[in-house]
Parts: sequence; structure tokens; C-alpha cells
Amino acid sequence: MRARSLSRGAIAVSVATVTALVATGCGGSDAGSASGGGKKLNVYAWAGEIPDSVVKKFEQDTGIDVTLDTFDSNETMTAKLSSGSAGYDLVEPSQYSVQQLIGQKLIEPLDHARIKGLDNLADKFRNPSYDPGNKYSVPWIWGTTGFAYNDKCISSATSWQTLFDDQYKGKIYMLDNMLAAYIAGLQVTGARATSTDKGEIEAATAALTKQKKVLAGYNSTNYPQLLSTGQACAAQAWSGTAMAKVVAANPNVHYVLPEEGGSIWTDGLAIPKGAKNTDAAYQFINFLLRPEIAAMATDDGGSASTNAKARDFVKDKKALENPAVYASDAAIEKADFLLDPGTAMKHFQQGWTKVKAS
Repeated sequence: MRARSLSRGAIAVSVATVTALVATGCGGSDAGSASGGGKKLNVYAWAGEIPDSVVKKFEQDTGIDVTLDTFDSNETMTAKLSSGSAGYDLVEPSQYSVQQLIGQKLIEPLDHARIKGLDNLADKFRNPSYDPGNKYSVPWIWGTTGFAYNDKCISSATSWQTLFDDQYKGKIYMLDNMLAAYIAGLQVTGARATSTDKGEIEAATAALTKQKKVLAGYNSTNYPQLLSTGQACAAQAWSGTAMAKVVAANPNVHYVLPEEGGSIWTDGLAIPKGAKNTDAAYQFINFLLRPEIAAMATDDGGSASTNAKARDFVKDKKALENPAVYASDAAIEKADFLLDPGTAMKHFQQGWTKVKAS
């Protein structure tokens, strides 16, 4: 789907995209070597996901000068790499984008002999379905797609069925994002969010079409505020800063991953093909894998860290308990990584056209 709050439209797989389609220490001795470039590093990352405090500390510890450029969609990042003249040493693709970049040969396999700290990652992010063996990417931050509800309207809710319930007609919102909506449509009809089966997509299309009479609308912007004021009873939602703030401030608003699973996304680091400053790139990856540094993604960036050991270093303990930041291990057990649908994209596009026109 970054602050990955409501821009998570791009992360849960942006409509624009889909429809168009350490050394624990720092400053290792290889910085500046002839084979890996000089003491500089060019990074291209999601806006707000690598806090300034992290960059500054890395520069102080290593003497490496970091240039951090930011993007707001995987498509923008991919287009830059495709141009062949981007000049970046590290990029931060989302999980489905990692698949696409591998297929386009735009990122290099990682040399795991040069990486220290992969064992700090939580189990969910080791050997992920989109990048077996973490061959091409190191997950950095993560979040989920689920729903939120206001208990003044709905006493409790655990299933996507809540968003399809006639009794809440006119007070339900869905994300205005094709594949995000299909997560609910597929799972509520018994399929996986990763399904590319034409028949299952058609069943999901029928469910989403029927749901439309219940909805107040599709909303990817201010739904957390609508939930907080009670104008919405429930809404499909992305975890992240905006949703987390409402959950923290309003005890009546609850964010949940549905019992059917919901989905999980992650943004990680990859080395583009032809990167010049690879020594610095590996130093930065190792730096971010240090638990005390990874904790800064939460304290200074408001994001959940993929680093299991980082939780001991997070100062904002309330964030660890906020499901709109850190969903529980039990909650994400059934959550799917949303993958690149490949040729099945046409079935989603055709179905979404039907849903929106109904």
C-alpha cells in the first residue's frame, strides 16, 4: 500500500499501478574500496519511512554521505530504475514490486555473506513468499490491510462480513483501491487474497457488487476521522500513522485483522542493477538490521519494524500494543502477502469496472 498512513493506497497495491499496468558496527573497512564505490550512498525510499534521525546517525557513525530521495508509488520508483540513469545504490520496493523488479532484472541478488543481522527479522519476514530466502530484498517496515469499527455503532466485529451487513447501510466504507477491495471480496467468499483463479475473482466481483448498496462510498483518505466521529460504523482500513493515531486517541475505535486473514505488506531494501556504492549499501543494510536502529522506525517514523529484536528497544511502548501499528503474531498468522497478480490482472480490472459501474 508509508507516513505510510493513507498513502498506503500505493502500498496495498496502488490503483494507478495495477490499473496501468551490519557489520554491526558502522563504517566497515570496505567503505571507499575500489570495488564498491566511495564514501557516499544514494537511497530512493518511500517518503517518511527512513527517518532523518536514522540517516544522520549512519552518517555520523560511518562518515558516509547519504543522499535520500523519496517517492510516493512503486511505479515512480520502477520507472526511475527502468530509465537506466537513476544512480541509486539502494531502493525500497514493496513486496509485489520486488517480484516485478526481479522479473525486469532491475535489482541484484544480495550477497548474504556481506549481511549481518538477518536473523533479527521476525519469522514472518524470513523466506517470504514474494522473495524466497530473502534473495533480493531485506524487509524494513510492515503493515496490514484490515478494517476498523466504532463500538458505539457495532459492539464488536471480527469478520469481513461486517462490511457487507445490511444493518449498517450507509455507514460502511471500503478503500477506493481495486486490489485492496478484492482482499475483502475474495476472503469473504472463501478464497485467499492471493488468488488468481478466474472463477474466484468472479465470485468476489459478485460479492463486491452486491455490497455496493450497503456502502456510504469508497474512501482512501479521511475514513479514520469518519470512524472517530461516528459518521462511519466500519471501514476497510490500512494500518499506519493516521489509523494508529485515531485508535490511540479514541477508545471507541478498534482496528482489526479479520478472522479471514486480511493482508500484510512490507517495504524493504534492494540493490539496483549497476549500483556503484555497494559497500556503503551493505553497510546501510547492516546498520538498519541492528535492533536499536530498527526501533527508530517506530519511535521516529511511526512504522512497525520487521525486526523482532527491535521491540525491546522501542521507547513508545503504546505503539507496540496498538494493532494499527503492530498487529499481533496471532492476527497476522493467516494474513497473506499481496502479490503481483501477473496475467490475472485483467480479471481484476474487468471485475472492478463492473463493480464501479453497478
